[in-house]
Amino acid sequence: MNTLVRGQKLPIFSGSGLPHNRLAAQIARQAKVLGTEESFAVVFGAMGITFEEADFFISDMRKTGAIDRAVLFMNLADDPAIERIATPRLALTTAEYLAFTKGMHVLVILSDMTNYCEALREISAARKEIPGRRGYPGYLYTDLATIYERAGRIKNNAGSITLIPILTMPEDDKTHPIADLTGYITEGQIFLSRSLHKKKVSPPIDVLPSLSRLKDKGIGAGKTREDHSDTFNQLFAAYARGKEAEELSVILGEAALSDMDKHYLKFASTFEARYISQDEYENRSIEQTLDLGWELLSVFPTVELKRIRQEWLDKYLPRFKQQAPADTGEK
Repeated sequence: MNTLVRGQKLPIFSGSGLPHNRLAAQIARQAKVLGTEESFAVVFGAMGITFEEADFFISDMRKTGAIDRAVLFMNLADDPAIERIATPRLALTTAEYLAFTKGMHVLVILSDMTNYCEALREISAARKEIPGRRGYPGYLYTDLATIYERAGRIKNNAGSITLIPILTMPEDDKTHPIADLTGYITEGQIFLSRSLHKKKVSPPIDVLPSLSRLKDKGIGAGKTREDHSDTFNQLFAAYARGKEAEELSVILGEAALSDMDKHYLKFASTFEARYISQDEYENRSIEQTLDLGWELLSVFPTVELKRIRQEWLDKYLPRFKQQAPADTGEK
């Protein structure tokens, strides 16, 4: 739903205690270049993580064979702050060599940018520099930009660097300087939700505030599938209406909902359980994901699927309508 395009920088906004490290390991393990045999590598930069977390990343990659195409930079919590400042730059320099000298497609994962910014604040205070917002140095925006803007592609060069920085928002506050400035520099964001995590949805990705500004450049015929854009728009609209119905049912009770609102409410619950939820070792392809979207949408009457063009409805929906429950609530 939020397609990552070659050369894009798309951060994951998490919170303390949410499973962002497991998600990072899953991305590193399952990442691949679609439809081609081009050379591909993962560069993983970890900053301020515990020994247990470092051991988890290394053993997970060894166990699944992903370590054969990975370069890992580990900065542990008890390492000096100055090393934490260097870690993302070392990772990106390696990525630039692999991408622009060796012509590889490189995915860079940096976790956790909050630990990096804390180290920057510590060093800035030791230098007696004038602090900015919440004690962070006034040049925090510029400093983060020197990291994030190293992602991208070079004209007439086969390689590319795609960046996924991960940061934990202090107190789940998206207006915090680290999250705020990251959002300005990068092309979208993926939010992890504490409420979905409590519902045992894994990974607990919050669909509604998440965004990939370059998604339209990486989807459609010849890239993913012709119906990708319409299916995504319809799923997003149906889920948004389902969440509205959920809020209404909390205030007024489910009896106050119309039959169609009850359908959307049920859809939102199924969408979280089946579409957003994905087992750590379940490697779902784009085709399977789009088919699952059609299967979930097939419970609605065709008149409700306003965001999908008629030609795609005619082509894809009949296959899934046969599998859908007979009672669609259509009056």
